[in-house]
Parts: sequence; C-alpha cells; structure tokens
Amino acid sequence: QVQLVESGGGLVQAGGSLRISCAASGTLFSIAAMAWYRQAPGKLRELVATITRGGSTNYADSVEGRFTISRDNAKNTVYLQMNSLIPEDTAVYYCNADVYTYVSSRWMTSWGQGTQVTVSS
Repeated sequence: QVQLVESGGGLVQAGGSLRISCAASGTLFSIAAMAWYRQAPGKLRELVATITRGGSTNYADSVEGRFTISRDNAKNTVYLQMNSLIPEDTAVYYCNADVYTYVSSRWMTSWGQGTQVTVSS
C-alpha cells in the first residue's frame, strides 16, 4: 500500500505565494509520473501540472508562468510552488502519482487526501 500525503496549504492574499508538498510512503514501490490536480467548489477536478520521473513538466494554461512543479525522487516527494496567486486559484489541491508496487507487480494510480488553498482578494 502506498500513501500520498499533502501538506502546506492555507490562506494567502492575492498576489502572494505558497508551496505545497506531497510525500509518498509505503514499501517496495517506484513512482513514475506525478501530478497536481485541483477542485474548486461546484467545479470538476482539473489537472494543474504534471512532471515525469526525469523532470519534464507540463502546465494548465491557467497557471503557466505562475506555478512550478518539481520533485525529489530520493524523497518520493512532489512540490508545487504557486506564485502570483489569484482568488480563482482557490481550491482543494490533490496530488496524484503513477506507482509501481513490487509486492503485487502492478501499476496503480494513487491520490492524496487533498490540501485546501484559499486566496483572498
């Protein structure tokens, strides 16, 4: 069993910055791609950013140039640095990872429990 745990969410004023983290824990696993999603009240969950194990990244148009995704493979951790935040960025942010578990010899998609980010105007 692999668990993803997010941290670092909170309340920030518009124009401010915040960094959220997501750490994977468990036994005998390997992580390929990781991603951040977000879900605002009354809206569908949307993809924010992705990063491969080798560090290639992609971003949603709405966050391009303001958010930066990064990862530390040794720590099985993915980060999302969010700058120039706007109220429309308010959402629950979820991390996502493609995980290979050696015990069951299969790939699975894991989700974190989410962390709230609120941007005040």
